[in-house]
Amino acid sequence: MKRFYKAVTVAVEGGGFRVMLDGRGLRTVGGAPQIVPTAPLAEALAAEWSGQGEEIDPARFMFRDLADYAIDVVTPGKAAVVDELIPYAETDTLCYRAEPDEALGIRQRAVWDPLLSAAEAHWNVRFVRVAGIMHRPQPDETLARLRGDLAARDGFTLAAVKNTASLAASLVLGLMAVEPGAEIDALWDAANLEEDWQAELWGKDAEALDRRARRHAAFAAAARFAVLARG
Repeated sequence: MKRFYKAVTVAVEGGGFRVMLDGRGLRTVGGAPQIVPTAPLAEALAAEWSGQGEEIDPARFMFRDLADYAIDVVTPGKAAVVDELIPYAETDTLCYRAEPDEALGIRQRAVWDPLLSAAEAHWNVRFVRVAGIMHRPQPDETLARLRGDLAARDGFTLAAVKNTASLAASLVLGLMAVEPGAEIDALWDAANLEEDWQAELWGKDAEALDRRARRHAAFAAAARFAVLARG
């Protein structure tokens, strides 16, 4: 699509902020006014539009897509989104490890145990660690506490968590990523520990590296979106 606008501005509207293209307010893909809660997030959305060239590249609208998802899907249907997120805790990547005496298992414990222990302390819960791939349920109390945490969050943060948790295959990492000051690269490396281990053993594949980089960028963008939405 050809670029169809010249001026990109931000206006105060409806208790929030809205990007304007040549004076016309943006709408979501669902047709709602795209009003976001903070000026920093609106400015980031405006930067995506300003940064487009003569041809519009939809792949460069990470924040726009997240804002649309937050407004059209998450805010009116928070309970359903929470239901979709809880399985990422039930089968959290950080809880499934190789056998303790294997080299991979040793590395997993070294990287993952501090993260899980921090999560347990933060939410006052317990996570079951599993050696192997056979599923073992997490305690009902743990899942209930996490469900309560998710239900209390706003739609924009939940939209970000939906992305970070799904990309990391971990609700623990997904929630950690949206906190202020999160070490995004370290969390992403933790999520990809097994993939990186295999690459060390068998060599790196260019296509796999490109896919990892694109997913890393999406993970970082979602985390940044949550921070901007809080102002």
